[in-house]
Amino acid sequence: MIGAGMGAMAAAARLAVAGHRVTVYERSKTYGGSLGRHAEEGFAFDTGPGLLHLPAVYRDLFVKTGKEPLERCVTLAQVDPASRHVFADGTAVSLPNASRAGTVAALNAALGGDAGARWGAFLDRARDAWDRSRRPLLEEPLRPDWQVLARDPYPAEERRRLLRPARRAGTVAEIGAWELADPRLAALLDGYALGYGLDPQRAPAGAALLPYMEETFGSWYVMGGMRALARAVYERCLARKVEFVFGAEVARVVAKDGRAAGVELADGTVAEAARVVLGARPRPELVPGQELWGEGDVTARPRADGAGAAGRFVVLLALRGGRPADAVHRTVVHPADGAAERAAVFGGRTAAHPTVTVLRPDDPSSRPDEAHEAVTLTATVAPHGPVDWTDEALRARYADTLVDAAGAAVPGLRERVLHTWVRTPAETAADTGAEGGAVPAPALAGAGGGFLHAANRTRLPGLLLAGGWSHPGGGLAHAGMSGALVAGTVVEGDDFRGSR
Repeated sequence: MIGAGMGAMAAAARLAVAGHRVTVYERSKTYGGSLGRHAEEGFAFDTGPGLLHLPAVYRDLFVKTGKEPLERCVTLAQVDPASRHVFADGTAVSLPNASRAGTVAALNAALGGDAGARWGAFLDRARDAWDRSRRPLLEEPLRPDWQVLARDPYPAEERRRLLRPARRAGTVAEIGAWELADPRLAALLDGYALGYGLDPQRAPAGAALLPYMEETFGSWYVMGGMRALARAVYERCLARKVEFVFGAEVARVVAKDGRAAGVELADGTVAEAARVVLGARPRPELVPGQELWGEGDVTARPRADGAGAAGRFVVLLALRGGRPADAVHRTVVHPADGAAERAAVFGGRTAAHPTVTVLRPDDPSSRPDEAHEAVTLTATVAPHGPVDWTDEALRARYADTLVDAAGAAVPGLRERVLHTWVRTPAETAADTGAEGGAVPAPALAGAGGGFLHAANRTRLPGLLLAGGWSHPGGGLAHAGMSGALVAGTVVEGDDFRGSR
């Protein structure tokens, strides 16, 4: 196993239970991939995903790999309200966790008119898309005839135009403009796409699955931080006798007799294996002289247009003053000009006014005492390379930009700041090895298959792919599913038809 990210560890635990001897080689000194934790001055912060959606993926992992269920290993807390949204015109709305009726009522009350009804109708159409694509997109190996996922599953409304052919929304931005017909609802939808590193102008309408999943299955926080989930999966692997070798960078996959037969480490050590699972984006130097994909296959090569290659800019704030009892865990502050933000982020520049997510977990482990608070600010940004995120002046300026925006969610924020730490795509690249510090987006149907990820099985026998850069893509739940698909492929072979 190459890499100790969440997808790779999920595969490792399942394979070990099936009787395989598994060794994980990880280039860094720890496990968890993007699920990092920064602790300093008595404060602690998640540096990757801050919430868990679709916890059923990890519940299934723990049920299938041991006697203790997930809830015996971590404490899951429902986040309610699931999110608060502050719009450029000053309007704000709090959306309840996993309550369609509550969400519709909240939007009607805050935005007026039939805003809630329009959002509810959109979610009904998103549910149809979910029903059509859930199995092949999330729960089954990518089919050889993946072209069935090239068609968008979202049943967009027909938009009639005078003296011109009718049209249907084909992208997230078009759903917002044509179906939601309120700039605040459009910003709300755009925010879901941006949060996953997707350009609303390019992402297919099938991305409607993302808000549908969150609003249907809820948002959850792991007490002790999301790092606690990574620790629980790591400990489950150890309990199943999975071996970990940290500080061990894999230089290449060893091929013998036309199949993967082990790995060679950077120090020249060779470890033989019956199969190799790569938990990172394949790089040519890892598999020299080997073709992993055939003509017509979905590949893991970077897209020529850069879509899905965004990174994250994170500001960690240690605050004086306790967390108010009525503070909302997650607030999203939306800018006035979303189009300008999209053009900057996906054009390789910094956005003057980014969408900022503010996380304020009610977790005693995140702060030294009740007289202080830990707050995390996050924005989707261009990866390292197009933007030089090692530029200290730029880092400081952009951190100030996020703090200014977050003042709409936390009044008096700047005056409360004791310490500030900044993490950019440059740090993500150094910690995880991801090119440019890019964070993989979930796989989406539609757009001719341009937002799908490479199949878990490659054209090199014995080499499989797990994690966010392979099917079904990025995100905690998707990475966990990739581990299940890899394990199922190894254990059941060609007869494997997906999770049950």
